[in-house]
Amino acid sequence: MFCNQCQETAKNQGCTKVGVCGKKEDLANLQDLLIYLVEGISIYANKLKELEDVDSSVGRFVCEAMFSTITNVGWDNEKFEDWIKRALKVREGVKEKFLAAYKNKYGKEFNEPLDDAATWTSSDPKDFYEKAKEAGWLRFENEDLRSLKQTICYAVKGICAYADHAALLGFEDKDIYNFIFEAMAAMTEDLSVDELFNLTLKTGEYGVKTMALLDEANTSTYGHPEITEVYLGVRNNPGILISGHDLKDLEELLEQTKGTGIDVYTHGEMLPAHYYPAFKKYDHFVGNYGSSWWHQNKEFESFNGPIILTTNCLIPVKGNYLDRLFTTGVVNYPGAIHIEDRPKGGSKDFSKVIERAKSCPAPTPLEDKKIVGGFARNQVLGLADKIVDAVKSGAIKRFIVMAGCDGRQKKREYYTEVAKNLPKDTVILTAGCAKYRYIKLDLGDIGGIPRILDAGQCNDCYSLAVIALKLKEVFGVDDINELPISFDIGWYEQKAITVFLALLYLGFKGLRVGPTFPGFFSPNIAKTLVEKFDLKPIGDPKEDIEAMMQGK
Repeated sequence: MFCNQCQETAKNQGCTKVGVCGKKEDLANLQDLLIYLVEGISIYANKLKELEDVDSSVGRFVCEAMFSTITNVGWDNEKFEDWIKRALKVREGVKEKFLAAYKNKYGKEFNEPLDDAATWTSSDPKDFYEKAKEAGWLRFENEDLRSLKQTICYAVKGICAYADHAALLGFEDKDIYNFIFEAMAAMTEDLSVDELFNLTLKTGEYGVKTMALLDEANTSTYGHPEITEVYLGVRNNPGILISGHDLKDLEELLEQTKGTGIDVYTHGEMLPAHYYPAFKKYDHFVGNYGSSWWHQNKEFESFNGPIILTTNCLIPVKGNYLDRLFTTGVVNYPGAIHIEDRPKGGSKDFSKVIERAKSCPAPTPLEDKKIVGGFARNQVLGLADKIVDAVKSGAIKRFIVMAGCDGRQKKREYYTEVAKNLPKDTVILTAGCAKYRYIKLDLGDIGGIPRILDAGQCNDCYSLAVIALKLKEVFGVDDINELPISFDIGWYEQKAITVFLALLYLGFKGLRVGPTFPGFFSPNIAKTLVEKFDLKPIGDPKEDIEAMMQGK
């Protein structure tokens, strides 16, 4: 195996025997083969879209398949064998449509040579494991080309995740699907560093478009997030804990648990669900239990009731809760109970989860306090006059964007130290599970404006970008980097790479990234990013604070 897609990758170079995340070699290789076949699908879809529309079902399949390979999503080899079989069928279907469309337009058969990703086939799972060994990233010998292709591919994984969430709410954009085909087909093409670098920035552009689409889907369906106090304690009823990112799953669970005497709690990245008006009508939607993904073995154990994982952020089970673990969507884990996809026009059936909850004791309390969030773009822009006045008066000297992912490494204590030591005339803008490093700190407020403004999930970094662009307009500056805003970003998995490229596309410079630069950045590509975008590694908390306060 060779996997370096997450921040934990061994020695910041790559996992070659077993993933630091817990992923075994066979599983890693099967995921490589699935991505390889997505490249094959994309070769045909990218050609077909020049002749006729590609059916949206192909885009949806590619998004789900790519989403399934994000860190901490899928753990079951048999599930990935099934994904590979389905990918081969989808590829052949797109191939047939392309060949027919080509012949119809040009009056002859298509006979140009194609990459092996478009032609390899087998129905035998034994062959999958053999082919997978040559389908990974090490097939690209030039490390700079490999680096840029990985950066694009990993960011596309994030685009696929966000597009999948939007599609579940009925919001799709064929232009986004077509870009995904273009980008994944490019993995097989002989492109130069300059061509790939341009495609990298284009990936950032489509990251913005996809996050905007998901923002529209979420706010149109559930309303704009509101400033909300979220309870961190527990009640005495049996509970169900829902983790991941999927708001539609939460909605259906809340509907099905009404009047059952069962309480529903969020975990990890589901915390921002409490900010949406549509969910406030449920009196059994109690609060948030625990913190970020890497604490889940301890927190899932003490919760006592069933846990539902709706998307990524599932780590290997170490404890006695496997019989209470339910997966759904693209998530899978050997031994966990899987909730099947909703039928067309219907809802998922959470009855097994509900019955399991009825036999469980109430959650063991972890803490008894409240936190405040819900500062997405609509709320913050409503405070724009107040914020502008605070900046002009000097009450607010600087905004520090500390969004992104949390993780296990001790070096991530850096973000807590930065938050604790920032001057009292600064405001932290956050989104994603990175917030758990500091959101429970009592940092006070500035003239009624809390010093920590949580916009929501990782995709809600879009809100932070919109806020910055609005402030650029209000202050009348030509360059967004003239604003009193600094970025101090933590990353872990591939959706963070989507956000990173989106920020570069929007023109932000001087981003601090940690705890490390991505291991898939080759030295030359890292050097180019530093020179072109003033990208910085995190350093000593106090030194970084001093530099950020000076706009450096």
